[in-house]
Amino acid sequence: METVVHPFCNESDPAWADMSNFVVHFTKNYDNNDAYYNMLGILGSGVIKARNPFGLGREKAPDLTSQHVVCFSEIPLHQLSRLSKKRSPYGIVFKKPFVIHRHGNPILYAYKDQPLTNAVKKLMALAADDPDHPIWTITPFVDAPGTYGNSTYFFEWEREWRKVGNFEFPTDEVEFLIIPEHLHFAAKVFFDDARKENLGPAYDCPFIDANWDMKKIEPLIASKLS
Repeated sequence: METVVHPFCNESDPAWADMSNFVVHFTKNYDNNDAYYNMLGILGSGVIKARNPFGLGREKAPDLTSQHVVCFSEIPLHQLSRLSKKRSPYGIVFKKPFVIHRHGNPILYAYKDQPLTNAVKKLMALAADDPDHPIWTITPFVDAPGTYGNSTYFFEWEREWRKVGNFEFPTDEVEFLIIPEHLHFAAKVFFDDARKENLGPAYDCPFIDANWDMKKIEPLIASKLS
């Protein structure tokens, strides 16, 4: 696999506090299961499934499966509460280079009715009957913020990344688990038992509460980037 050299920012430096070396996938409630149960399912299988189509081609692509993605956020770890309030308090954190190796990428916010968005839509129209056209590789990574009828879509603050198709990962590529602090001890016991009883993968990475500030998170980040 081609090596991706990604420069790390110094997250402990206040001048870089708005940047992150990591991306996080928050789990949600679905299929009548809560976010905690779904996170355990992902950790047990080592796969985050691309369940839904996203991007400008999510309804227009001739092969909608080509638009199914896994979503991440690049929000700095000490500001995760902004997104956890919308998603859940449970998530899985990876370093950016690993996600890039798996063909993940930041998305492009191309504003509604602007020249860039209109150009993409024209290319989509030209490729409407061609599922192999390169435009369908691009569209999952393009969103169009704007006002749609009585609703608005402005989520640039999420700093979203996406990866087309399922996202597979080994245990040792998980850098942190996002878990409420009052459950940290129980989670440690759970993974220790999994290791001792050979019941499934055990995660030895640090746990982070999405509401922690930089003071609590900084030592953990430093240990990962040293």
